[in-house]
Amino acid sequence: MTGHIREKHDGALAGRMDVRVWLRLLSCSTIIEKRLRRRFVAQFDTTLPRFDVLAALDRSPEGVAMGALSRALLVSNGNVTALVRQLESDGMVDTRPSTDDRRSSIVALTAQGRSHFAELAAAHHAWIKAMFAGMPGDDLAGLYRLLATLKGSIGAEDEDGE
Repeated sequence: MTGHIREKHDGALAGRMDVRVWLRLLSCSTIIEKRLRRRFVAQFDTTLPRFDVLAALDRSPEGVAMGALSRALLVSNGNVTALVRQLESDGMVDTRPSTDDRRSSIVALTAQGRSHFAELAAAHHAWIKAMFAGMPGDDLAGLYRLLATLKGSIGAEDEDGE
């Protein structure tokens, strides 16, 4: 079968549909992320984390405080600072002191950064489209609705029960 991706559990979890679904979601997500990472490096000599920073900044043309950027990306301030410094040295972003808090910096895309991100985003969209091309539109919409239900279930689950 062309394009077959082996299941991690190889059917050993018969009857455990919740675990099987979780493992399938995880394997799909992992495969997509690996392909994106590989393609960003091969075609643009950049990384997925750099793309994520540029995407977050593209959504906020006025700029974003470094702390808010790290929270939005769910990474540490140190990781964001290193990425922003790299992007700044490449001419993709500018940083300036915040007018509200001089200890904080605001990061924004430069014109070069906006142009570069537009190119990356177009490729990203094409790659995602190609990976989902085997799913009819109705199935894709149905999966989206089902994942919203799952997300609600996850959110309702008691985190203290860990």
